[in-house]
Amino acid sequence: MLYRLGVACSSFTRAFIPNPFIFAIVLTGLTAVLALTLTPTGPAEVVGLWYGGFWNLLSFAMQMTVILLFGYVLASSPPVERAIDRVARIPKTATQAIVMITALAVIFGAISWGLGLIIGAISARKVSQNCLERGIRVHYPLAAAAGFSGLIVFNCGLSASAPLLVNTPGHFLVDEIGLIGLENTILTGHNLLTLLAFLLVIPFVYAAMQPPEHERVTVDPEPIAEASAQNALAGDASLTDARDRTVAARMERSYLMSWAVVLVGLGYVVWHFMTNGFDLNLNMVNFILLMAGMAAHGTPIAYVQAVDKAIGACGQVALQFPFYAGIMGIMSGSGLITIFAAGLVSISTEFTFPFFAMLSSAIVNLFVPSAGGQWAVQGPVLIEAARNIGADMGQTIIAFGYGDQLTNGLQPMWMLPLLGVTKLRAGDILGYTAVMMIFGLIIFGAGVTLLPLIL
Repeated sequence: MLYRLGVACSSFTRAFIPNPFIFAIVLTGLTAVLALTLTPTGPAEVVGLWYGGFWNLLSFAMQMTVILLFGYVLASSPPVERAIDRVARIPKTATQAIVMITALAVIFGAISWGLGLIIGAISARKVSQNCLERGIRVHYPLAAAAGFSGLIVFNCGLSASAPLLVNTPGHFLVDEIGLIGLENTILTGHNLLTLLAFLLVIPFVYAAMQPPEHERVTVDPEPIAEASAQNALAGDASLTDARDRTVAARMERSYLMSWAVVLVGLGYVVWHFMTNGFDLNLNMVNFILLMAGMAAHGTPIAYVQAVDKAIGACGQVALQFPFYAGIMGIMSGSGLITIFAAGLVSISTEFTFPFFAMLSSAIVNLFVPSAGGQWAVQGPVLIEAARNIGADMGQTIIAFGYGDQLTNGLQPMWMLPLLGVTKLRAGDILGYTAVMMIFGLIIFGAGVTLLPLIL
């Protein structure tokens, strides 16, 4: 049954889902039409709101680009790639391969969404190639979809945008709710159990969607081209030897210089947690990824070269963020965001409010696929509604995060780095992630309604 559903959804998305940038343009038009029909906003005002919001997410876009970049560089470091190579030899069947790829993406996605996204992508490719060399046919589009699982669960983990933001001094809602510690959001028992349930269930959902062996689309058997790219960087041997003798080259290859930075940086991280407790925010996550990446690559020049190779994965993110900021500007300035959120909240009780808050967040995420940017727009509405209805603030924030991550299975923007690594189109994998979303809705729905009551 799941196989047929996966095939049907995959066939649809391959035919009708374009490049994510086209998706952003279409959503911009749809948002404008909704603003014109559901609010008193006029055409000229809609265009003004669109332009007015276009550059409002630049600082947050930089944070998101950096977390993706640093996560990518760490995930592609020699120690991590060697570990993935060893893991890739473990699966003995295609089912084991799919389960392993999903589990890796979920586990590392819970640590950092950027790390989980890239490790999931690299795992999908390397595990599929290794299996093919051993005569095991893994359905590559399904493996890539499994590798995206970290983006469907990251708000349960340590890089969850809204929980980190409301735990950061001076955040924009501090006057309304103060600081809300992680023990009230991602470190609650019901959130950790929800994360565990996702980890135990979703790998087998993907495994159940495998087509018959003769219908499976396998990965390109060609070896990964990264080694040749690294050789090209080395250049002509004689030229390299001459360059190696210069003072500049020795500084570039100095482990001492990298480790001087790493030790100072890690010292600050230890001091921060010793004096502030488990006070994790976006800047600290980015800083830890930077230090870990420098340590993993060893020398300054190796880290620079890794950044140069990884930066391409961030290109379309930088392109599309202004468009989604423009959509956010239309939605907030016209009142659409209030209409959507208030409409769902109006039918809620104290018990059902977290579930409907999750649904509202899931819908808005299709238009503003940035958890932090979306929280900036939708957060005040949900907090005010939670206060009026008597709902728990931490649970409301978690519900927002669950909804935001759920529809990442339909919103292709954050698939861009994975698509670059796997060399697939968004339409190749969206059908499978859409099926996974059905099970995610059940897991996350229980996580924000039933589990808090039980615990």
